[in-house]
Amino acid sequence: MTRVLHVITGLEHGGAERQLALLLDHLPKDRVECEVAVLTHAGALGAGIRAGGVPVHEIGMRSNRDAAALPRLVRLIRKGRYDVVHTHLYRACVYGRVAAWLARTPRIVATEHSLGDGHIEGRRTTPGVRALYRASERLGHATVAVSPSVTRRLLDWGVRPARLVTITNAIDAGAFAFSAERRAAVRGALGIGPEEFVVGSTGRLVPSKSLDLLVRAFAGTGRTARPGSGDGRLLIVGSGPARPELEELAENLGVAGRTHFTGGTADVPGMLAAMDAYAAPSAHETFGLGVLEALAAGLPVLYRTCPAIDDLPSLMAPRVQRLPSWVAAWSAALDALPRTEAPTPARAAPPPLVGHYAVEARIAQLVDLYHEGPAAVRPVGGSALVAT
Repeated sequence: MTRVLHVITGLEHGGAERQLALLLDHLPKDRVECEVAVLTHAGALGAGIRAGGVPVHEIGMRSNRDAAALPRLVRLIRKGRYDVVHTHLYRACVYGRVAAWLARTPRIVATEHSLGDGHIEGRRTTPGVRALYRASERLGHATVAVSPSVTRRLLDWGVRPARLVTITNAIDAGAFAFSAERRAAVRGALGIGPEEFVVGSTGRLVPSKSLDLLVRAFAGTGRTARPGSGDGRLLIVGSGPARPELEELAENLGVAGRTHFTGGTADVPGMLAAMDAYAAPSAHETFGLGVLEALAAGLPVLYRTCPAIDDLPSLMAPRVQRLPSWVAAWSAALDALPRTEAPTPARAAPPPLVGHYAVEARIAQLVDLYHEGPAAVRPVGGSALVAT
């Protein structure tokens, strides 16, 4: 039995956090025993992980520079005598790799979830940020990139090819299968009529997601859900520091009454069921998990950048449209989306692209990495890239 401690910065309802929860659900319990250390606080997602039988330890870090968290994490790792420490997200990768190295953990693995062009988790990739990342990366044994795009960026940063492997994010498509009952329940709770047209987006509310573009585009549409029934709705699912500015923008543009900010939620499938179309205006993405989940839910998708799609042009999904950064282009695309007057519209089957990212293959790659290192990870369907 391999004992693994996952170290993550926080457990809000973001893409990296949901990926960790998915891994914990699918890692083979007869081969891998997992625990989680969260640097800040566990939150609702942490409570769900605990309810699933996985211990969650809160380190109690108060800020990015709270150095007192490091010895607490070292003590936890030494006491747990873990075979592997697996870190997720920038702050946890820096502190977690240092702590695991000090505790002399046999294998140290990190997953890079959030490295975009010129930013990492909302912070600019200054020379200091890059230097700190590279210094801590050298203390580990393997670094996992969640897309070929992230692999290329890490190579550009100077990460040694022999330590780098691409294991893409994964999806359990069945979890996002459309449910008419769930659609009705979520719409009812939000006060949205059964025949109103709803466009939505999910994810952390941070400036890099460019959700202000979506709010402006929505305000510029002329779409109606049904003649005489009023305008459509915008559903923004997630929490984050950009929420007050987005709410103020919606108010100033006169669409606050038609825009729903739900905050973070564990029921992403329900929110997708309530939508009629999905929009992802972010200019910088490391993978684009929200787009993949929307496709699994059978929704048409508008997006600006999404490595999950762009890295695999041969598997381009139907009902997907890539747009530039112009507000007018997004308004026009929103207006052109197909609509129906049926309270429960038909949903498309998930495209082959979704099946390409099935969770089972990624789990097998990760277990190999825990036991033998980057060279042991075998490509699956052309999606795994071992840099050599």
